[in-house]
Parts: sequence; structure tokens; C-alpha cells
Amino acid sequence: MSGIQARLNAISAIINYKPSHEPLNFSETKPTDVFGSNVFSDKIMKERLPKAIYKSLKKTITYGEKLDASIADVVATAMKDWAIEKGATHFTHVFYPLTGLTAEKHDAFLTPDGEGGAIAEFSGKLLIQGEPDASSFPSGGLRATFEARGYTAWDVTSPAFIIENPNGTFLCIPTAFVSWTGEALDKKTPLLRSLQALNKQAKRVLNLFGTSTSLPVTAFAGPEQEYFLIDRNFIFARPDLLTAGRSLFGAPPSKGQEFDDQYFGSINRRVLAFMMDVERELYKLGVPVKTRHNEVAPSQFEIAPLYEQGNLATDHNQLVMTTLQTVAKRYGMVCLLHEKPFAGINGSGKHLNYSIGNAELGSLFDPGETPHSNAQFLVFCAATIRALHKYGALLRATAGSASNDHRLGANEAPPAIISTYLGEQLADVFEQIKKGKVEGSKSKGIMNIGVDTLPPLPMDPGDRNRTSPFAFTGNRFEFRAVGSSHSIAGAQVALNTMMAESLDYVATKLEKLGKVNKTKFNQGVQDLLQKIMEKHDTVVFNGDGYSDEWHKEAVEKRGLPNLRTTPEALPVLTSKEVVELFGKYDVLSEAELASRKEIYFEQYALTVNVEANLVIRMARTMIFPAAMRYQGQLAETCEKLKAIGQDFKMDALEDVTAKLRAMQTEVNNLEKLMAHEAGDTEAHAVYMCNEILPAMLKVREHADALEKVVADDLWPLPSYQEMLFIR
Repeated sequence: MSGIQARLNAISAIINYKPSHEPLNFSETKPTDVFGSNVFSDKIMKERLPKAIYKSLKKTITYGEKLDASIADVVATAMKDWAIEKGATHFTHVFYPLTGLTAEKHDAFLTPDGEGGAIAEFSGKLLIQGEPDASSFPSGGLRATFEARGYTAWDVTSPAFIIENPNGTFLCIPTAFVSWTGEALDKKTPLLRSLQALNKQAKRVLNLFGTSTSLPVTAFAGPEQEYFLIDRNFIFARPDLLTAGRSLFGAPPSKGQEFDDQYFGSINRRVLAFMMDVERELYKLGVPVKTRHNEVAPSQFEIAPLYEQGNLATDHNQLVMTTLQTVAKRYGMVCLLHEKPFAGINGSGKHLNYSIGNAELGSLFDPGETPHSNAQFLVFCAATIRALHKYGALLRATAGSASNDHRLGANEAPPAIISTYLGEQLADVFEQIKKGKVEGSKSKGIMNIGVDTLPPLPMDPGDRNRTSPFAFTGNRFEFRAVGSSHSIAGAQVALNTMMAESLDYVATKLEKLGKVNKTKFNQGVQDLLQKIMEKHDTVVFNGDGYSDEWHKEAVEKRGLPNLRTTPEALPVLTSKEVVELFGKYDVLSEAELASRKEIYFEQYALTVNVEANLVIRMARTMIFPAAMRYQGQLAETCEKLKAIGQDFKMDALEDVTAKLRAMQTEVNNLEKLMAHEAGDTEAHAVYMCNEILPAMLKVREHADALEKVVADDLWPLPSYQEMLFIR
């Protein structure tokens, strides 16, 4: 089949697409009735558990008290009965290994009764602890390959839920995943540890201000999930998108995103049907998705939830990613979560909105109407500035991956230099603090639009800055560097632990004041804030984070690290400062940090290796043959012209021949570079970054140039124009 025929068949399938299932009837069931219907929620537990058991479990969930293992059998029975009523035949401990993906092993409830029948069993022991084979999950040297034992431990703070399938349902129990010797092999365990550390240090600071709360102080997260939707027929014709998740070849389309007409545009009918289906599935799982819209790039979209406790938000985001990819298949599409699936247009991130607080206190990052006089807020905000200045490189490392490196620093993503944007109001307040005299803060204004029928609008005291990696946005900070395919756990672990250390520092300094009157305490707070800003305000930047001037100033004048690639960033994980930080608060041991660095280096190298092999294969088996056929047609035309006495020199033939030769040279060079055997994992990742990626780009440069001149009916790969605009 010719290249154009494969592409025409894909386009025909899209044009004639019909859903494979009946439309959802939203009028039959209200969204409020659907929400949480597949969750073993607080309401269900209250209905099904004995009062004493429920109270005990509730204390653990709400107040972080130690779990009473003796109640597990009763909880397990109630959970099993509820799940079976929902049609479940199996249960699974869901966990999140260091691959960043979701893992699960299913076990049946049914056990033969010895009389030709079966009974449904699920004990407290099975609920609390599972034992999946850990040998095939990355451990980074924490254990030998032949040592297979690993444990999953029930995370009572994240509710169990039911996943539906056309042929049945199964019960999912969120768990932590650890080795036989207790080291964390997952994303959840260090997150839970970091939340404990944050709570302890935050309460020390609150006590100094006379602020009491019965609830733990926790982190809240709201990840804005960006993604691409591409028709499956195109994906099947693109080995790079199918295997690597991004296009390794592709000339720019005639029209991209330069008109800014995609963002918040009217949503395509087929895409909107998909979005509604996704939301319904997520509602059943209790995921509070709130926003849907077109993103900046063509065929790019976003879904965003309300803010939740950090651990639950992490579990829910994993469900969001899985649901997006699963439901896309129903509509004949593929959901791409790669950070940069298409060169030359915006990639996808996962902006992590981060705050600290609880239901009683609200957000501790809420400045109120007069932030200059809100000492408690200023202390928490200053602690954040200090933490970011001291451990910005660590935060950058949490956003590192081979896929996200293609996005960071581009015009849709923050630069690799970690800084914070405070906005005009807060920047002014902290500048006053630094000078030692605070007189007031800019107030909110009212915007009169100039149209009588339109209402006056309240104005924020400052604009937003989308070029900042860590921007203050009213009552929270937004960390914009997380990749769309990443778990949000890594960034939260770093942020929580950084904040714990900074709040520990603040509490220790203020506790030294002893019992003093309010005036002296306030003076002590002001002195501390002034010292923090004098030492750490170099991380505050309210300007254009994309500008060359900022990059120069940040590195040369301010001394901020510019870790442009993942291999540059990952060594931070085992630096003395980071090892001491995580060790002090029992979040990650030195061995656990070393294992993560090893794993992430290996994943980086493997990712680039797969892509390089794809480049070579696609160049040799798809692009070369198409271009050579076109070269042959041009040569044949030249010969025919000569045969009739026309001494015709064809520039097109010389151009194609030159491009083919250049591409062949670069493919051969890439193949030679791939034969290199690097030393350890880190050295190999550095080599792949510095040698292989540039060599891949050189091959692409010539391939994309050929796409622009080879006859369209010979080109084998669906083009950017087709994939991004036909749906």
C-alpha cells in the first residue's frame, strides 16, 4: 500500500467515524447521584461498619492516628460485601512503583468450598498487606534482582474504589509499596512520610501564633492535566507516536498555533463527547474534575480538578491519566500524555497548584485583605521563599525526564532556572520587610469596563506571570514544571520536605524568644522575616523568565542553578544537602535517594535509546524508500526529456539527491554512535543526552526537509497538518 493510500484510509475512517457505543443518557441519572458511587466512601463506611469500628477508622483517616489492625477483618468484610454487590469478582492492591505508572495484581474473592461450590472471602490480613512480586520493578540497587519479595500496605487515607469494565468490575485498594527490608519502592510511601514531617513543623509555627487546630496540617494539590487527542488511525501509521509517544519526524504544518485560535476555542463535538464520558467515569470514582477546555496547541486539551489533600490528589491524578487513555479508545482516538509529542507547538505540562492548611484553617498561603499585617501568612510565605532558594535544584530534579526536557524552557513552559513570582502586592510587601519598615500593601481595585450593561469587576492587586516556574496565584503557589506524564508525588515530596525544614528553622528561631509580650514577639517576627529576605530574596523574580537577560542575571549575578537537562539535574538527589534534608525528616534514606537517581538515569537512557532506534528504523524503512522512489521518478523524467532532445537540468532531482545523501550520512553516524558502550548508568545517560539526541535531530532535519519536497502521494507518514487538524 502506498504512503498516500494509508493516509487516505486513515482520513476516510475519521470522516466516517461512528461511536462504538450508545450515547450516555445524562438525563436518567443526575451527576450528584453518580459522584462517588463507586467509592467506599465515608458515607458507605458509616452505613456498613459497626459504630465503634467506624469511629476508630475515622480517627486514623481524619487525625492521622495509628491504625488499629484489629478492626481490619470487620472492614474487609464490609468492603468485600459492598464490592460484590457492585459486581466485583476480584480485588487488587493498587500501587505506584518508580516507573511512575499505576500497578495492580488481581486476586479473586471466590474460594472453592470443597463441595463443588465457592465462597467469597476477603480477610483483614489480605486488606492490610499484599505481596506482589517486586523483582521486575526498578529498585535502583536497593535489593538484588533475584530478591523478589515486596509488600503492599493499605493506605487507609485514600478510599477503595470500584473500576468498571464491560465484562465486570473489580475492587481497587490504594497501597504503599515497600521492599522486604522496608525501603520505599514507590511514589506513595515518601509522600506520606513527607506529609507527616510537614504537619509536625507547621504546627510548631502555628502554636507560636496561638493558632490551634485539631486536624493535621497537610499539603493540598490541584494538578492541571494537559493532553493531546489524535485519531487512532493516524497513530497506527506512525511507529514513533505508537512506540515513543512523540513524533520523531514531521515538517511543520502550514498552520500551527500562531493565530492563537485554539485556546479556549469551541470544543469539537467528538472531543466534547469524549470529555463528558471521561468526566462521568471520574465522577463515579469521586474525582472532583472541574474544568475542561481547548489548550493552546491544535488537538491539545486540559482537564483540571478541585484541590484535594496531596496524597488523595496524587491517587486521583493517576486515575485521571488512566481514564483519559482508556476512554479515548471508545472514541477511536489515542490520548498522548507525552510532554512534547509534536515539535514546534506547545507541549503538555501538569501545573501543580500547591498549598498548605486544613479544613479548619483554610490555606495558610491566604494573604487576606491586608497581607502586610498578616504575620502568620508572611512567615509561611517567607519560609517558602527560603525553601525554594535553598532547594530549588532539588525541585528542578523532580521534573526531570527525557520527555519533559523537550518542553522545559520552551515558550509554553517555565525555564529550568527555579525562581518564584510573588506578584506586585507581595513583592512590594517583602521589599518593605527587607528594608525594615512595612507601611502598607497595595489594595485590590475595581475595573470599570466602560460598558453600562457590564458589571464592574474586582481587580487583583497584581497580574499573573506564566514564565515563572513557581508563581504565587492568590492563595497558593503554582509549580509549572511538572510534566504531563509525571506523577505529582515527586514534586510534592520535595516541596513538603523543603517546607518542613524551613518551618523547622522558623519555629526554632522564634521559640528562642521565649515567653515575651506580643510587641516583642512581633518585633522578633519582623527581624526574622528581614533576615530571610536579605539572604534568600535572590530567588524572587517578577520579570520575563524566558528572556536572555534573566538567564544571564540568574546565573551570573544571583547564583541560581540552571540545570537545563535531566542528566544535569539528577545528581542533586544524592548531594550532601539533599541527603541531609531527607534524612533529617525521615522521608528518604541515603540508599533510597541513590536508588531513585539510578532508576531515573536508567529510564532517561532507555527512553532515548528507544527513540534513536526508531529514528534509524523509520529512516531506513520508510523515509529513504519514499524519497528514493521520488528520486527515481525525477530521474526517469529527466531521461525522457533527454530522449526527445531536451537537455534539461532538473534542480528538484539534485535537491532531493543532496538531501538523501545528507540524511544517509547522519543515519550512519547515529548508528555508529549507538554502538558506543558507556560506563555506569549516569555516564550512559549523559552520553545519550550530549551525543545521541543531537545526532537524532540532524537526521530529522534532513527528513523533514525531504517531506517538504517529496511527492505527497509517496510520503508514508501522516503529516502534522493531518494529525493535528483532522478529528
